[in-house]
Amino acid sequence: MIVAASANGKIGIKAAIQILQNGGTAVDAVEAGVRLVEANPDDHTVGYGGFPNLLGEVELDASIMNGRTLESGAVGAVKGYLHAISLARKVMETLPHVLLVGAGAERFAAEMGFARQDLLTEEARAIWANRLQKDMPPNVFAHLWEQKNLRDWVRLATDPERAKGTVNFIAQDKNGDIACGVSTSGWAWKYPGRLGDTPVIGAGNYADNRYGAVACTGMGEMAIRGATAHSVVFYMKMGLPLEEAGARAMNDLNDLDGRFLSVMNIIALDKDGRPAGFTSSPGRTYIYQTADMTQPVETARTYVPIHSRWE
Repeated sequence: MIVAASANGKIGIKAAIQILQNGGTAVDAVEAGVRLVEANPDDHTVGYGGFPNLLGEVELDASIMNGRTLESGAVGAVKGYLHAISLARKVMETLPHVLLVGAGAERFAAEMGFARQDLLTEEARAIWANRLQKDMPPNVFAHLWEQKNLRDWVRLATDPERAKGTVNFIAQDKNGDIACGVSTSGWAWKYPGRLGDTPVIGAGNYADNRYGAVACTGMGEMAIRGATAHSVVFYMKMGLPLEEAGARAMNDLNDLDGRFLSVMNIIALDKDGRPAGFTSSPGRTYIYQTADMTQPVETARTYVPIHSRWE
Protein backbone atom coordinates (compact mmCIF):
# COMPACT_ATOMS: atom_id res chain seq x y z
CA MET A 1 0.00 0.00 0.00
CA ILE A 2 1.31 3.40 -0.95
CA VAL A 3 0.27 7.02 -1.49
CA ALA A 4 2.23 9.41 -3.71
CA ALA A 5 1.45 13.11 -4.01
CA SER A 6 2.74 16.44 -5.21
CA ALA A 7 4.74 18.25 -2.54
CA ASN A 8 1.76 20.39 -1.51
CA GLY A 9 -0.06 17.16 -0.60
CA LYS A 10 1.84 16.90 2.70
CA ILE A 11 -1.16 18.19 4.59
CA GLY A 12 -3.29 15.29 3.34
CA ILE A 13 -0.98 12.31 2.84
CA LYS A 14 -1.16 11.01 6.42
CA ALA A 15 -4.96 10.90 6.28
CA ALA A 16 -4.77 9.10 2.95
CA ILE A 17 -2.35 6.43 4.18
CA GLN A 18 -4.39 5.93 7.34
CA ILE A 19 -7.43 5.12 5.23
CA LEU A 20 -5.43 2.43 3.44
CA GLN A 21 -4.14 1.07 6.76
CA ASN A 22 -7.74 0.83 7.97
CA GLY A 23 -8.77 -1.16 4.90
CA GLY A 24 -10.15 1.66 2.80
CA THR A 25 -9.96 1.80 -0.98
CA ALA A 26 -7.50 3.71 -3.14
CA VAL A 27 -10.37 5.95 -4.26
CA ASP A 28 -11.22 6.72 -0.61
CA ALA A 29 -7.58 7.55 0.13
CA VAL A 30 -7.17 9.85 -2.86
CA GLU A 31 -10.34 11.76 -2.07
CA ALA A 32 -9.43 12.19 1.59
CA GLY A 33 -5.94 13.45 0.81
CA VAL A 34 -7.09 15.94 -1.79
CA ARG A 35 -9.91 17.29 0.40
CA LEU A 36 -7.46 18.45 3.06
CA VAL A 37 -5.45 20.38 0.49
CA GLU A 38 -8.64 21.91 -0.93
CA ALA A 39 -9.52 23.17 2.55
CA ASN A 40 -6.08 24.70 3.18
CA PRO A 41 -6.30 28.50 2.78
CA ASP A 42 -2.52 28.75 2.62
CA ASP A 43 -2.42 26.85 -0.68
CA HIS A 44 -3.34 29.40 -3.34
CA THR A 45 -3.43 26.87 -6.19
CA VAL A 46 -6.24 24.65 -4.89
CA GLY A 47 -9.69 25.07 -3.34
CA TYR A 48 -10.39 27.60 -0.58
CA GLY A 49 -7.97 30.49 -0.92
CA GLY A 50 -7.13 29.60 -4.51
CA PHE A 51 -6.19 32.50 -6.73
CA PRO A 52 -9.15 33.73 -8.80
CA ASN A 53 -9.65 34.24 -12.51
CA LEU A 54 -9.23 37.58 -14.21
CA LEU A 55 -12.61 38.78 -12.91
CA GLY A 56 -11.81 37.87 -9.30
CA GLU A 57 -13.82 34.64 -9.17
CA VAL A 58 -12.42 31.35 -7.87
CA GLU A 59 -13.15 28.54 -10.35
CA LEU A 60 -12.27 24.97 -9.38
CA ASP A 61 -11.49 21.89 -11.50
CA ALA A 62 -10.99 18.30 -10.36
CA SER A 63 -10.97 14.71 -11.59
CA ILE A 64 -10.71 11.25 -10.10
CA MET A 65 -10.19 7.86 -11.74
CA ASN A 66 -10.59 4.28 -10.51
CA GLY A 67 -7.86 2.12 -12.03
CA ARG A 68 -9.73 -1.10 -11.40
CA THR A 69 -12.79 -0.19 -13.46
CA LEU A 70 -11.44 2.78 -15.49
CA GLU A 71 -14.46 4.73 -14.26
CA SER A 72 -13.83 8.46 -14.08
CA GLY A 73 -15.47 11.64 -12.87
CA ALA A 74 -14.55 15.27 -13.39
CA VAL A 75 -15.82 18.81 -12.91
CA GLY A 76 -14.61 22.11 -14.30
CA ALA A 77 -15.10 25.85 -13.76
CA VAL A 78 -17.07 25.26 -10.56
CA LYS A 79 -17.78 28.31 -8.43
CA GLY A 80 -19.00 28.31 -4.84
CA TYR A 81 -18.34 24.69 -3.86
CA LEU A 82 -15.16 23.79 -2.02
CA HIS A 83 -14.57 20.06 -2.45
CA ALA A 84 -14.33 19.69 -6.21
CA ILE A 85 -12.70 16.26 -5.81
CA SER A 86 -15.74 14.93 -3.93
CA LEU A 87 -18.03 16.41 -6.55
CA ALA A 88 -15.98 14.68 -9.25
CA ARG A 89 -16.37 11.40 -7.38
CA LYS A 90 -20.14 11.90 -7.24
CA VAL A 91 -20.14 12.40 -11.00
CA MET A 92 -18.23 9.13 -11.38
CA GLU A 93 -20.49 7.15 -9.07
CA THR A 94 -23.89 8.73 -9.74
CA LEU A 95 -24.13 9.82 -13.37
CA PRO A 96 -23.60 8.16 -16.76
CA HIS A 97 -21.34 11.13 -17.58
CA VAL A 98 -17.65 11.78 -16.94
CA LEU A 99 -17.39 15.59 -17.00
CA LEU A 100 -19.68 18.39 -15.79
CA VAL A 101 -18.74 22.06 -16.01
CA GLY A 102 -19.90 25.47 -14.87
CA ALA A 103 -23.55 25.99 -13.98
CA GLY A 104 -24.40 22.34 -14.63
CA ALA A 105 -21.74 21.14 -12.20
CA GLU A 106 -22.95 23.66 -9.62
CA ARG A 107 -26.55 22.50 -10.02
CA PHE A 108 -25.40 18.91 -9.52
CA ALA A 109 -23.46 19.92 -6.40
CA ALA A 110 -26.61 21.43 -4.94
CA GLU A 111 -28.61 18.32 -5.80
CA MET A 112 -26.02 16.17 -4.02
CA GLY A 113 -26.25 18.28 -0.88
CA PHE A 114 -22.96 20.15 -1.12
CA ALA A 115 -22.93 23.43 0.80
CA ARG A 116 -22.20 26.67 -1.01
CA GLN A 117 -19.46 28.93 0.32
CA ASP A 118 -17.30 31.85 -0.72
CA LEU A 119 -13.91 30.49 -1.79
CA LEU A 120 -12.12 33.84 -2.22
CA THR A 121 -10.13 34.76 0.89
CA GLU A 122 -9.17 38.32 1.70
CA GLU A 123 -5.52 37.44 1.17
CA ALA A 124 -6.11 35.97 -2.28
CA ARG A 125 -8.31 38.88 -3.27
CA ALA A 126 -5.68 41.40 -2.17
CA ILE A 127 -2.96 39.64 -4.16
CA TRP A 128 -5.24 39.50 -7.22
CA ALA A 129 -6.12 43.20 -6.97
CA ASN A 130 -2.54 44.31 -6.39
CA ARG A 131 -1.25 42.22 -9.28
CA LEU A 132 -3.79 43.48 -11.79
CA GLN A 133 -3.48 47.10 -10.72
CA LYS A 134 0.26 47.00 -11.39
CA ASP A 135 -0.51 46.87 -15.12
CA MET A 136 -4.14 47.90 -15.55
CA PRO A 137 -5.24 51.50 -15.71
CA PRO A 138 -7.64 52.33 -12.83
CA ASN A 139 -10.61 52.74 -15.16
CA VAL A 140 -10.03 49.27 -16.64
CA PHE A 141 -9.73 47.57 -13.26
CA ALA A 142 -12.81 49.37 -11.95
CA HIS A 143 -14.92 48.12 -14.86
CA LEU A 144 -13.53 44.64 -15.53
CA TRP A 145 -16.93 43.06 -16.08
CA GLU A 146 -17.77 45.55 -18.82
CA GLN A 147 -14.52 45.12 -20.76
CA LYS A 148 -14.90 44.07 -24.38
CA ASN A 149 -11.24 43.09 -24.70
CA LEU A 150 -10.70 41.05 -21.55
CA ARG A 151 -8.68 38.63 -23.66
CA ASP A 152 -5.93 41.22 -23.99
CA TRP A 153 -5.23 41.07 -20.27
CA VAL A 154 -4.75 37.30 -20.04
CA ARG A 155 -1.01 37.87 -20.40
CA LEU A 156 -1.09 38.64 -16.65
CA ALA A 157 -1.68 34.91 -16.13
CA THR A 158 1.92 34.29 -17.07
CA ASP A 159 3.06 35.37 -13.60
CA PRO A 160 5.69 32.64 -13.02
CA GLU A 161 5.17 32.50 -9.27
CA ARG A 162 1.41 32.23 -9.28
CA ALA A 163 0.19 31.16 -12.68
CA LYS A 164 0.05 27.40 -12.34
CA GLY A 165 -0.49 24.90 -9.53
CA THR A 166 -2.40 21.73 -8.69
CA VAL A 167 -2.50 18.95 -6.13
CA ASN A 168 -1.95 15.36 -7.30
CA PHE A 169 -2.66 12.18 -5.32
CA ILE A 170 -2.15 8.55 -6.39
CA ALA A 171 -2.87 5.57 -4.12
CA GLN A 172 -2.65 1.79 -4.29
CA ASP A 173 -4.62 -0.19 -1.70
CA LYS A 174 -4.26 -3.65 -0.17
CA ASN A 175 -6.07 -5.22 -3.12
CA GLY A 176 -3.62 -3.72 -5.60
CA ASP A 177 -6.24 -1.30 -6.90
CA ILE A 178 -4.91 2.09 -8.03
CA ALA A 179 -6.67 5.45 -8.12
CA CYS A 180 -5.59 8.99 -8.77
CA GLY A 181 -7.11 12.40 -8.19
CA VAL A 182 -6.27 15.96 -9.19
CA SER A 183 -7.70 19.27 -7.98
CA THR A 184 -6.87 22.88 -8.81
CA SER A 185 -8.06 26.46 -8.92
CA GLY A 186 -6.20 26.70 -12.21
CA TRP A 187 -4.03 29.50 -13.52
CA ALA A 188 -4.17 32.67 -11.49
CA TRP A 189 -5.89 35.47 -13.39
CA LYS A 190 -7.01 33.07 -16.14
CA TYR A 191 -9.72 33.94 -18.66
CA PRO A 192 -13.08 33.01 -17.08
CA GLY A 193 -14.13 29.48 -17.96
CA ARG A 194 -10.62 28.28 -18.83
CA LEU A 195 -10.07 24.56 -18.24
CA GLY A 196 -6.60 23.06 -18.05
CA ASP A 197 -5.64 19.41 -17.92
CA THR A 198 -6.96 18.72 -14.41
CA PRO A 199 -10.54 17.79 -15.42
CA VAL A 200 -9.47 16.11 -18.66
CA ILE A 201 -9.04 12.35 -18.22
CA GLY A 202 -5.95 11.25 -20.11
CA ALA A 203 -4.35 14.68 -19.94
CA GLY A 204 -3.99 15.52 -16.25
CA ASN A 205 -5.01 12.21 -14.75
CA TYR A 206 -5.09 8.54 -15.73
CA ALA A 207 -5.17 5.27 -13.78
CA ASP A 208 -5.18 1.66 -14.95
CA ASN A 209 -4.51 -1.23 -12.55
CA ARG A 210 -2.79 -3.18 -15.31
CA TYR A 211 -0.03 -0.62 -15.79
CA GLY A 212 -0.08 2.24 -13.28
CA ALA A 213 -1.33 5.77 -12.72
CA VAL A 214 -0.19 9.29 -13.53
CA ALA A 215 -1.12 12.85 -12.55
CA CYS A 216 0.18 16.14 -13.95
CA THR A 217 0.56 19.77 -13.02
CA GLY A 218 2.05 22.70 -14.87
CA MET A 219 0.80 24.18 -18.12
CA GLY A 220 -2.34 22.13 -18.60
CA GLU A 221 -2.75 23.14 -22.22
CA MET A 222 0.44 21.23 -22.99
CA ALA A 223 -0.76 18.10 -21.19
CA ILE A 224 -4.05 18.26 -23.11
CA ARG A 225 -2.26 18.54 -26.44
CA GLY A 226 0.13 15.71 -25.56
CA ALA A 227 -2.36 13.49 -23.68
CA THR A 228 0.49 13.36 -21.19
CA ALA A 229 -1.00 11.31 -18.34
CA HIS A 230 -2.26 8.65 -20.72
CA SER A 231 1.03 8.69 -22.62
CA VAL A 232 2.99 7.61 -19.56
CA VAL A 233 0.54 4.78 -18.89
CA PHE A 234 0.59 3.81 -22.56
CA TYR A 235 4.38 3.62 -22.60
CA MET A 236 4.23 1.33 -19.56
CA LYS A 237 1.65 -0.74 -21.43
CA MET A 238 4.20 -1.06 -24.24
CA GLY A 239 6.64 -2.55 -21.73
CA LEU A 240 8.79 0.44 -20.77
CA PRO A 241 9.79 0.77 -17.11
CA LEU A 242 8.28 3.70 -15.27
CA GLU A 243 11.38 5.92 -15.37
CA GLU A 244 11.70 5.54 -19.12
CA ALA A 245 7.96 5.91 -19.73
CA GLY A 246 7.81 9.17 -17.78
CA ALA A 247 10.91 10.62 -19.43
CA ARG A 248 9.59 9.75 -22.88
CA ALA A 249 6.21 11.39 -22.23
CA MET A 250 7.99 14.51 -20.99
CA ASN A 251 10.23 14.55 -24.06
CA ASP A 252 7.14 14.25 -26.28
CA LEU A 253 6.22 17.76 -25.17
CA ASN A 254 9.31 19.08 -26.93
CA ASP A 255 7.58 18.18 -30.20
CA LEU A 256 4.79 20.67 -29.50
CA ASP A 257 4.90 23.80 -31.60
CA GLY A 258 3.13 27.09 -31.06
CA ARG A 259 3.56 30.33 -29.18
CA PHE A 260 2.78 29.16 -25.64
CA LEU A 261 4.93 26.50 -23.99
CA SER A 262 5.89 26.40 -20.33
CA VAL A 263 6.54 23.82 -17.57
CA MET A 264 5.32 20.29 -16.84
CA ASN A 265 5.42 18.15 -13.70
CA ILE A 266 4.36 14.52 -13.33
CA ILE A 267 3.96 12.04 -10.50
CA ALA A 268 3.41 8.38 -11.30
CA LEU A 269 3.02 4.93 -9.79
CA ASP A 270 3.55 1.67 -11.66
CA LYS A 271 1.41 -1.43 -11.17
CA ASP A 272 3.88 -2.77 -8.58
CA GLY A 273 3.59 0.33 -6.42
CA ARG A 274 6.86 1.99 -7.39
CA PRO A 275 6.61 5.82 -7.39
CA ALA A 276 8.37 8.34 -9.59
CA GLY A 277 8.27 12.03 -10.36
CA PHE A 278 9.32 14.10 -13.37
CA THR A 279 9.71 17.83 -13.94
CA SER A 280 10.96 20.37 -16.42
CA SER A 281 11.88 22.71 -13.54
CA PRO A 282 15.06 21.67 -11.70
CA GLY A 283 14.67 21.16 -7.97
CA ARG A 284 11.02 20.13 -7.89
CA THR A 285 10.07 17.33 -5.48
CA TYR A 286 7.22 14.95 -4.73
CA ILE A 287 6.27 12.87 -1.69
CA TYR A 288 5.24 9.30 -1.00
CA GLN A 289 4.42 7.14 2.00
CA THR A 290 3.92 3.39 2.32
CA ALA A 291 1.75 1.68 4.91
CA ASP A 292 4.75 0.75 7.05
CA MET A 293 6.22 4.28 7.13
CA THR A 294 5.44 6.77 9.91
CA GLN A 295 6.30 9.84 7.83
CA PRO A 296 6.23 10.65 4.12
CA VAL A 297 9.46 10.88 2.17
CA GLU A 298 10.11 13.92 0.00
CA THR A 299 12.34 13.16 -2.96
CA ALA A 300 13.56 14.88 -6.11
CA ARG A 301 11.76 14.48 -9.40
CA THR A 302 13.70 13.42 -12.47
CA TYR A 303 14.59 16.51 -14.46
CA VAL A 304 13.64 16.40 -18.15
CA PRO A 305 14.20 19.73 -19.94
CA ILE A 306 11.35 21.12 -22.04
CA HIS A 307 11.90 24.17 -24.20
CA SER A 308 9.59 27.03 -23.28
CA ARG A 309 8.44 30.15 -25.07
CA TRP A 310 5.75 32.77 -24.62
CA GLU A 311 4.60 34.49 -27.80
